[in-house]
Amino acid sequence: MRAVVLDTNALLMPFEVKLNLDLELRRLLGDTRVVVPGPMVGELKRCGAKHSRAAIALARKYEIIHTESSGDEAIIELATKLGAFVVTNDKELRARLRLLKIPLIYLRSGTHAVLEEY
Repeated sequence: MRAVVLDTNALLMPFEVKLNLDLELRRLLGDTRVVVPGPMVGELKRCGAKHSRAAIALARKYEIIHTESSGDEAIIELATKLGAFVVTNDKELRARLRLLKIPLIYLRSGTHAVLEEY
């Protein structure tokens, strides 16, 4: 079973663009183990986004894993450790993931998720 790491904006996607994250992940990868780096929950608490409370509730539905790093480093740390995909729409993070050859999933045209593997 493939692992998938969610970043902060991935947790906000279902509420901002009405995307069913579980269905999209299942469509792309089949059964997956979805994990959230612990620092992402703290980031959601501090960000003040309109849907941050709903995103925190969504994060708690998945496995939350403590990391030594924070921010993007926590996502990269966990993805590397688990050999996981990363779900993000953050352009800078996507560029870093590509350089590190970490597979990613992102939203295209605001309607569906796409997979990028190496």
